[in-house]
Amino acid sequence: MTTDQLKPMPDDWRRALAVVAHPDDLEYGCSAAIAAWTDEGREVAYVLATRGEAGIDTIEPERCGALREREQRASAAVVGVSEVEFLDHRDGVIEYGTALRRDIAAAIRRYRPELVITLNHRDTWGGVAWNTPDHVAVGRATLDAAGDAGNRWIFPELAEQGLAPWDGVRWVAVAGSATPTHAVDASPGMERAVASLLEHRSYIEVLTDDNPTKGSTSVEDYCRGFLTRQAESVAPRFGGRPAVAFELFSR
Repeated sequence: MTTDQLKPMPDDWRRALAVVAHPDDLEYGCSAAIAAWTDEGREVAYVLATRGEAGIDTIEPERCGALREREQRASAAVVGVSEVEFLDHRDGVIEYGTALRRDIAAAIRRYRPELVITLNHRDTWGGVAWNTPDHVAVGRATLDAAGDAGNRWIFPELAEQGLAPWDGVRWVAVAGSATPTHAVDASPGMERAVASLLEHRSYIEVLTDDNPTKGSTSVEDYCRGFLTRQAESVAPRFGGRPAVAFELFSR
């Protein structure tokens, strides 16, 4: 296992856009970093490809999507994010392709970020832990759309809709990567990260109820334990500080 030290994330930016597949993707991955950034006065907006309507077996999609949207908006507010947009792709069957790239490029043109954040776009989380098709599709399309957004000849219909090209994306940061390059100190935002994940109670209660190893762990203990272990696993590569890790692609 590599012990190369991770670099601090760039801090010379004002606006970020996080693009992921489902409600809770960011809360499991990087909300401690987002809390720290909004504390510093930076603007962060969320775009989700789906409403996560296929995520809870015991709740039919029509009701589940509305429930998870409400929980996501509440979760975002905990870490200082007020702009949350849903693209209405179908949960579980997101298709990588030009339609998805166009939707994400349009969002990038709307929000005009310097930093774009997404989730692991590779087939696995490292080793044999298989990733989901939705994560792969959205992560890959986001990396591509960061370039599409700045090219007026790609998706010219967006300009006709009043969305001028935006070539200001300087980095795409991928959370959940097995090969991170940069990190953000998780300590300042950890309590809000736990509270933010807790807002997804409907989903997490099903996870913990279905987990035979959980014993008497409460939902709060589950959230705190997961995020703490994740941050502490990065500490040896970030000067001993618990951290949120990213693989950073410069543009």
